[in-house]
Amino acid sequence: MIGCMIRVMWTPEAYLRALHFASERHAGQLVPGTSHPYLVHLVSVAAEVMRGAALEPLDRPDLAVTCALLHDVVEDTPTPVADVAAAFGDDVARGVSALSKDPALPKDQQLADSLARIRACPREVWAVKLADRITNLQPPPARWDGTKRRRYQHEAREIHAALGAGHGVLGARLAHMIEAYTAHLDPA
Repeated sequence: MIGCMIRVMWTPEAYLRALHFASERHAGQLVPGTSHPYLVHLVSVAAEVMRGAALEPLDRPDLAVTCALLHDVVEDTPTPVADVAAAFGDDVARGVSALSKDPALPKDQQLADSLARIRACPREVWAVKLADRITNLQPPPARWDGTKRRRYQHEAREIHAALGAGHGVLGARLAHMIEAYTAHLDPA
């Protein structure tokens, strides 16, 4: 008899519950600069998390995948954190809240604040932020000037510095995407 190791992964039921919730809350929204429904971004982030978790296991993959699908629901829709907590529990609500920028803060403080809150969460939430920026480091919208593109790459480096050690596979992938993004920068 050949032994096999069973690794706990995310469950389809948790994925679908979060996907349906996100789909309802983000209804009508598009990925900026495209004609794609916003759900494409959320599913892309979840795919990065799932790939990362398959290569370097997470203790709570359902937490990571659920937060990936819901990571923008508080920041980009009128959904309060309390609705996320009621539907998915306090751990998911804390993760989604940490992944959301605080609009009450000055814009130049929002990323640092969010990263500090993410660092206080389990590494599954760190993985979501890494996957989110990996997904966002695609060719930038044509309307972005060189300054905005360089700033976006700089923010990605800040995210990597703060969270990259939390998941080796996703940290390495983000580092690669940051360097590849250089092709989209204007010569300084």
